[in-house]
Amino acid sequence: MVVVGAFLRQERPSTTSGTRAPPATSGLPGMAIAFLAVHQCLFGVYLGSVFAPNHKGLPILSADDRPGFLRRKVLTSRNVNGGWFTDLPLGGLNHRIEHHLFPSMPSPNLRKARAVVRRYCRELGVDYAETGLVASYRLALSSLHAAGAPLRRARVRA
Repeated sequence: MVVVGAFLRQERPSTTSGTRAPPATSGLPGMAIAFLAVHQCLFGVYLGSVFAPNHKGLPILSADDRPGFLRRKVLTSRNVNGGWFTDLPLGGLNHRIEHHLFPSMPSPNLRKARAVVRRYCRELGVDYAETGLVASYRLALSSLHAAGAPLRRARVRA
């Protein structure tokens, strides 16, 4: 938007009557396409930074390994601690376990449900994965690095 605004505010040569010529718009389609491309790339990075820390590096269930609803949702998700500091940029999805168990629950209530779910999982002996923001990114990046190891080894041999 800033680039488009600056483009439109550029000084235009005066016409013979002394009035300013209308702004040129020939570059706007290209600028709009560039804006959309940059926006989509940045939005994709943002979405990846929100979703990856909650799932990467956790067990992937096969067709043969089908635990019940609670175990499936809790074992394949991770919560990210951090209070409002993580609630704001992650949009409340840092309470991923509760979000998967109660998808229609409003985000502000997920924090309240967290204590109940954590206690219930402890009673059942179900692992409840929780970590801090930096540690969650470290786990996600380690998982992605391990997943790409066979490709790196194949490229070295070639």
